[in-house]
Order: sequence, then C-alpha cells, then structure tokens
Amino acid sequence: MGRRLRLVTYNVHSCFGTDRRLDPGRIAEVIAECEADIVALQEVDVARARSGGIDQAESIAKHLSMVSHFHPALHLEEERYGDALLTALPTRLVKAGGLPSRGEPRGALWVEVPAGEARLQVFVTHLGLLGAERVRQTEALIGPDWLGAPMPGDARILFAGDLNAVTRSASYKLLVRRLKDAQVEAGGRIRPTFPSRFPLLRLDHIFVGEEVRVHRTAVHDTPLARRASDHLPLWADLEIE
Repeated sequence: MGRRLRLVTYNVHSCFGTDRRLDPGRIAEVIAECEADIVALQEVDVARARSGGIDQAESIAKHLSMVSHFHPALHLEEERYGDALLTALPTRLVKAGGLPSRGEPRGALWVEVPAGEARLQVFVTHLGLLGAERVRQTEALIGPDWLGAPMPGDARILFAGDLNAVTRSASYKLLVRRLKDAQVEAGGRIRPTFPSRFPLLRLDHIFVGEEVRVHRTAVHDTPLARRASDHLPLWADLEIE
C-alpha cells in the first residue's frame, strides 16, 4: 500500500461569502472540515484594499497550521490576486508563472511535495472565462514548461483548480488526454461545485497522473461551505503508489 492523502481544491472568492461577508477565518474552517493534507486555492487576495489589505493565503495557512505558496496572476502595485497551495507537509516551489491571457491575467503554481518514496508534483491553476483563452492556457500547461517538463522517475502528478470548464469543453478534453479525472476515476455520482448555494456546474476539478489511485471524491456541501464562498470545495482521497 502506498501513501494516502487528501487533496482539496477550492475557489475562495477572495473570502467574500454568498452573504457578502469577508471572512478568511470562515474559509479556513471549511478547509478544516475537509481534513485536507494539500489545499489548492484560487481567487486569493494579498494586500488588496477591498479585502482589508491582509495576506489571505498566509492568514488561512496560519489558521490551519500550514505553510503557503502564492502566485499573483494579477499584480497592481502592491495589490495581488491569484492562486495558492497550502500544506503542513514539506514543500519545494518548482515554478510560479503566468499563462497566455486575453482577459483577466491567469497563472499557475507547481510545487513539489515529498510523499514516502515518491515526489508529488502538484499543479494549481485558475483558467480564464473565454473558451479559446482556456484552450491556449491548457495547451501551455500540458506543454514543455509545465506538465511536459522533464520530471524525476518518482514523480507523481496532481493537478487541481477552477478550470471554468465543464466536461464537454475543449480545454477539459485536452487535459483528460494527459491525466485522469479524479471524480470519474472514483466512480459514483459526479457532483457540481458552482454556484455554492445551488450547485449546477462542475467547474472545479482534480486530475491525477499514473500511479496515483483515487479512492473517493466528494464535493464538500455543508451550510458553512454554502455561505463561505460562491464555490464549494472538491476533495479527493488519493493513494500514491
């Protein structure tokens, strides 16, 4: 048996809830309910006036006794906005960078996390709103600078984020040629994540590479999660072979 862990992906909407309340602590409570080992976050504010000027990635990580890695896809003077990875496990930042964008700037994070005799290569991203833009961004992510880059023989790939894409979209189809959709691999009913009050769309995804088994996935749908953000968290229980 390999190493077991739980990966969560969660678009936190700058910690503004569906009740319009700003509360990073509430987001941390939702993540704590998920009992996550590794957390992929999207729409994280750092030093933005609208959210009180705090470092949301660091604040949420502190609540959870984790460390954070953050990449600002959008950087306006001191204000930043982007994606983060949180975990209490050892980490090494491999890469943080932008993706081809026509509208709002988008980016990705690549963090290595040791897991027993394997090294997890964890990718976190948030794709754009336009179909053609998402295709270009996905092509970049599966290309030689990201997923297609040389990796060690003990690498195990985990990929998570808000793709703004459903299963019939071109960008989703590009990804499933390279990786396995965790919800599909787990079997059972596939559940949507957005909007949090009445989920209709499966926009948030977890993908895994070879030698990663998916035991179970769930959309974390609780009263607190429905208030904390406009997306619900998605988690997957994984075994690293």
